[in-house]
Amino acid sequence: MRIKFRDGLLFVSLAITYHGQTKVIDNIVIDTGATHSIVSPDVVNDLGIVFERGDAVVTSYGIGGKQYAFSKRVDRVVLGSFEVSECIIDFGLVDPDGKINALLGLDLLMKAGAVIDLKNLLLYAGTF
Repeated sequence: MRIKFRDGLLFVSLAITYHGQTKVIDNIVIDTGATHSIVSPDVVNDLGIVFERGDAVVTSYGIGGKQYAFSKRVDRVVLGSFEVSECIIDFGLVDPDGKINALLGLDLLMKAGAVIDLKNLLLYAGTF
């Protein structure tokens, strides 16, 4: 899949399926420094992904300090030709300005066996 290089960041799109409904989310930054992927709840609210009693609350630490998010199991995440079924995704504040909808972290990149080709700006499946 093609990677877009914009504002010094690497952007991709992915699709999330939750309770049988699917939505494509754009403006996702590839973040190999993030152990977990995190999606802004504002962009998936229409799928019914909202904080509910019993959802796990996770704490993340980064350059911006401490952030909180909630975790939910989603049916599927599709990233180009990659598909990860039944995975847990964190949902929380990503960008207060709303220009970045999610961070694609190592959890999904490694499950997908993704290779990031920076010379050609491609994301593809690795072979061993």
